[in-house]
Amino acid sequence: MERSDAREWSRLRTANEAWLTPWEPSGAVPWAERHTPAVYRGMRRATSARARAGTTLPFAVRHDGRLVGQVTVDNIVRGALRSGHLGYWVDSAVAGRGVASLAVALVCDHAFGPAGLHRLQADIRPENGPSRRLVERLGFRQEALFRDYLDIDGAWRDHLGYALLAGDVPGGVLARWRARVPS
Repeated sequence: MERSDAREWSRLRTANEAWLTPWEPSGAVPWAERHTPAVYRGMRRATSARARAGTTLPFAVRHDGRLVGQVTVDNIVRGALRSGHLGYWVDSAVAGRGVASLAVALVCDHAFGPAGLHRLQADIRPENGPSRRLVERLGFRQEALFRDYLDIDGAWRDHLGYALLAGDVPGGVLARWRARVPS
C-alpha cells in the first residue's frame, strides 16, 4: 500500500460498504468514519511497523493500474509454526473476474516462498460462498468450524477454518490458478 492510495482506498471502502459489511469486523464508529484518508494513513503506518517486525505481509491489489483491494497475511507466527492468517477484499466492480483469486494466489506463493511460511489459514463465514469457492479452487481445505468466532457486522459469527500448507501445492498456487483459468 502506498501513501498516495489514501483517497482511493477511502473512496473504495466507502463505496463498497454494503458489499463488505457482512464480512468485516464490527466497529464502534460508523463505517464512513472508519474509512477516511486519515484513518488509512494511520492504518498504513501501523501495518508498515508490523510488516517491518515480520508479523504481517500487506499487499495492494491493483487492476488496470488502479487500486481495487487488499490481500494481507496477518498474525504471522514464526518458530515451529510458521503460519499466518489470510484476509482479502476487492471492489465489487471487479468481483467475479478472477482478480481476487489471482491476487490471493500470488500472495500465497510469496508467503510460502520468500516469506518462509508453512501454513496459511483463511477463516470465512459459512454464508460467504464466493470466498469459500475462491480458497477451495486454490487448494485450501476446510479444517474446522469456529463457533461465534468473530464479531462481524454487529454479531458473533461462526466461521469455517480453511488451511493451505506449503506442500499442498508443490508447483505453486499461481500454477494451480493458471491451470484452472480458461485459455
